Amino acid sequence: MVPVAALGDIVGGDQVLTDPSMVAGYTMDWTGRFVGAHTVVVRPGSTNETAAVVDLCRSAGIAIVPQGGNTGLVGGSVPLNGEIVVSLRRLNAIEAPDVVARSIVVGAGALLADVQAAAAAVGLRYAVDMGSRGSATIGGTIATNAGGLNLLRYGGTREQLLGVEAVLGNGAVVSAMSGLAKDNTGYHLPSLLCGSEGTLGIITAARLRLVPAMPCHATAMVAFESIDAAIAASVRWRHDLADLEALEVMLGDGVQLVATTFSLPSPLTTDHDVVVLVELAATADPYDDLAAAVASVDGVLDAAVATDSTTRSLLWRFRDEHTSAINRIGPPHKFDVTFPIAVLGSAVERVRGVIARARPDAHVWIFGHLGDGNLHVNVTGALSVDDELDDLVLNAVVEMGGSISAEHGIGTAKARHLPWQRSQEELDAMRAVRDALNPDRILNPAVLIP
Repeated sequence: MVPVAALGDIVGGDQVLTDPSMVAGYTMDWTGRFVGAHTVVVRPGSTNETAAVVDLCRSAGIAIVPQGGNTGLVGGSVPLNGEIVVSLRRLNAIEAPDVVARSIVVGAGALLADVQAAAAAVGLRYAVDMGSRGSATIGGTIATNAGGLNLLRYGGTREQLLGVEAVLGNGAVVSAMSGLAKDNTGYHLPSLLCGSEGTLGIITAARLRLVPAMPCHATAMVAFESIDAAIAASVRWRHDLADLEALEVMLGDGVQLVATTFSLPSPLTTDHDVVVLVELAATADPYDDLAAAVASVDGVLDAAVATDSTTRSLLWRFRDEHTSAINRIGPPHKFDVTFPIAVLGSAVERVRGVIARARPDAHVWIFGHLGDGNLHVNVTGALSVDDELDDLVLNAVVEMGGSISAEHGIGTAKARHLPWQRSQEELDAMRAVRDALNPDRILNPAVLIP
């Protein structure tokens, strides 16, 4: 029995939600595919309140699902097995950026877009970016080690993480928030908690690295006849362009879907099978560098280079709106996977073939990050989507030397496939770490390593 009154004593009665109409938004993930049962939602307003909630739940033997913006795609942030939800959305404070140290301290519930805005106000930038910036929280992006659109230049979330404050599964509070650029005093807890998907502790705050904001951008949409041709061009661009910031790949059907769904005018003269979005960011206008780079590679069928912010925004909408456009068809079955960049063309064909043979009624939408080999595979229209399809697709990924999870985590959706990717020795080490920091396994017990 959930001690609702005792939870209310900790966080305030109005911050414990039990009404089904108020709880509903916390029990379904963004895709609509993962839906948990009715539960209790607790919304602490501080790290101390979070620790007290964990202590109470540990004593009562109640499992917890930590939740940020609930934008996850693998069932890791919703209560699928009767857990209560500890929502971190109230922990949304954003301190003034430290311009000297180029860092910022934020609460776990702060929205990515708000952190970006705070950094921009002082001429700096938080380098992690993604289409869900307006709803994803910092705590959630840390828990999944989100990569995003600019990993090519700056790295993922782990590379931006200078410090973390968290409540461990044993109720202890750890706070490594000094933000020193060099501190080799033992294990780096921020890196350990990053990507742990809430199985080790509940992140309540973080210190993030900031980088200089680049005032000038040049963006192009470039069409190729094949992914292999796009890869060849990207290799050249990565070598020649010091200011290269993003390389995103889209396929023709996805571009057409976005254009139709949102009534967007096509920047290209005709439809093409493969489209790459390439962007440079620099202190001086990089337009000439980008135009020359596009002209220097073979296989370009068509290109549109943005000359103003309006056109740049239009080009990015074709990439950013893929997820929203696909979701309007119906809840998609998603695979967030990585392949060696050199085999991306073969990977697309193999994944499409595997799904077509197993579910001929389905449509496969693929887009992703050309610079790091991360493909977002979305399946819609399938009359049935089950474990068999997961097994077929993820087996193909592993056989081609890829990873079953690129940036959204393992969650519950891929937990049984983790042994395909990690050795028994690695899994044993992960379990040992989890059991040391979360000894009663009350934090996200169904996630990552059930």
